[in-house]
Amino acid sequence: MNDLIADMLTRIQNGIMRKKEQISIPATKVNREILKVIKQEGMLEDYEEKEGMLVVTLKYDKGEPVITHLKKISKPGQRIYVSYKDIVPVMNGRGISIISTSEGIMSGAMSKSKKLGGELICNIW
Repeated sequence: MNDLIADMLTRIQNGIMRKKEQISIPATKVNREILKVIKQEGMLEDYEEKEGMLVVTLKYDKGEPVITHLKKISKPGQRIYVSYKDIVPVMNGRGISIISTSEGIMSGAMSKSKKLGGELICNIW
């Protein structure tokens, strides 16, 4: 498996489509940091590490999933970098972008407020 981030996003998307309450994702440092950002933005209930896997509890509001789409932007074959001036709101502020900066992985809004650019990993709405 080359792209662990794409695998994680696909597992979340599949879990949402099947209305699962929990899903398992391989525990890596990058996956942990991305999940931390998604949880801080209120799009996930919780996650915890068990036996080398991250068990993610998906969040639903009145039976509907909070996350409806996950789109990977930067891929192993084509990395996409943005300056803080080029960071735009996702779905007019209803979604988030996740950016890998020199100070770690953070949401697009946090990155823009700190005036940090970086690799645009994905958009979630």
